[in-house]
Amino acid sequence: MTADGTVDGTTDGTTGGTTGATVAGTAGGPPADDARAVVLNDVWEQQVRWWDAAFGVIVALTAAALVVEGTRGVPLLVALGALAAIVVAYVLWGARAARTRERRLAVAYLVVLVLGTGVAVSQAGIATFLMFIAFAQVWMLLESIRQGVVGCVALTVSVTIGIVAAYGFDAGVVLSVVPQMLVTLLFAVALGLWFHLAMRRAEEHARLLDELRAAQAELARTNHEAGVVAERERLAREIHDTLAQGFTSVVMQAQAATAALDLGHDAAVRERLRLVEDTARDNLAEARALVAAFAPVALQDASLPQALRRLTERFALETEQVVSFEADGVGPLPPATEVVLLRAAQEALTNVRRHARAMTVVVRLAQADGAVTLTVADDGQGFGPDVDDGFGLAGMRDRVRSVGGTLSVESGVGTGTRLRARVPVEDETQGVAG
Repeated sequence: MTADGTVDGTTDGTTGGTTGATVAGTAGGPPADDARAVVLNDVWEQQVRWWDAAFGVIVALTAAALVVEGTRGVPLLVALGALAAIVVAYVLWGARAARTRERRLAVAYLVVLVLGTGVAVSQAGIATFLMFIAFAQVWMLLESIRQGVVGCVALTVSVTIGIVAAYGFDAGVVLSVVPQMLVTLLFAVALGLWFHLAMRRAEEHARLLDELRAAQAELARTNHEAGVVAERERLAREIHDTLAQGFTSVVMQAQAATAALDLGHDAAVRERLRLVEDTARDNLAEARALVAAFAPVALQDASLPQALRRLTERFALETEQVVSFEADGVGPLPPATEVVLLRAAQEALTNVRRHARAMTVVVRLAQADGAVTLTVADDGQGFGPDVDDGFGLAGMRDRVRSVGGTLSVESGVGTGTRLRARVPVEDETQGVAG
């Protein structure tokens, strides 16, 4: 037994042990999710297998060293018996404790390890070679700092007593051994504490990473749900602004055809039925475009001013109102802006048809000062400030807001209504269109 051998053995043992403790501590804590638990358990199982092999190698080398050193008779038998007890305890308790993190099994094994190491050292100083694995297993199996320190102290005391017993209970031996073992203990505890704190930091980082992943998953779920809601609202607006308005037109034209039929106006009936057929065809095309997520049918082969002109002409035929359309300085617009303004015009004209009782309607599209403005004005009955916007107007506001624009409605009882949708656009491509 030498001081150098004692210190070196302790240092290596502690270093190896804390490697296992790092993984053990991480695996022993509550997993953030099942997948992480499986990964950590696999990693820890691999580590434990290495420690099983290291334990077997060190015990075998210690036994061989006892024989090679020349230990004979009862001391050899006692030392080998202590090693055998440690091996049996490891097979029964230690290996299981390393895998299951059961404290009761860990304590039972460490008691045998501490006592067995002390007994072996008392018979032959070369048995201090066991400290390579003993300090490591203390930190590997005891998860808290306090328990690790207590385990190191117990092992140091046991080995110190064994060394003193081997060399005789002499004051000189005690004064020589105790300082060496205190230094050994300090190294073991210091390294164990350092690695234990590093392990805790790693666990904290892993926990924070798990929380971040959970937050990201929750954010993704929330975004998905918000996307689903937004898509439902978009579809509701599209259906309201296209199919529902088309069906309203079909109903009104059918009613007009019935009235004309009662009056015997065959030409008017044919005209109304033609409008019903045209509107139904347009509705069918809009439905197909909606399902396929295409642009509105009116914009697939025309610019926004052209689409609005067709819309107002159809509206004039269906309602027999005086409808005029003006386009001033309107150039190519972003597709999203064109869709929003077309839907706004459709909704505004639907409201005129259903509520205004107007004689004339003016639709104007103008581009100037970095914005394009759609204005729909009628000379109908108007409405007061206490009238609810309804789904159509609320949806129109959302549409215009989605492209950075604003929507305003000016109306009063008996003074008609003016709706204005203003959307910012680039001025680079301005040009007259009509």
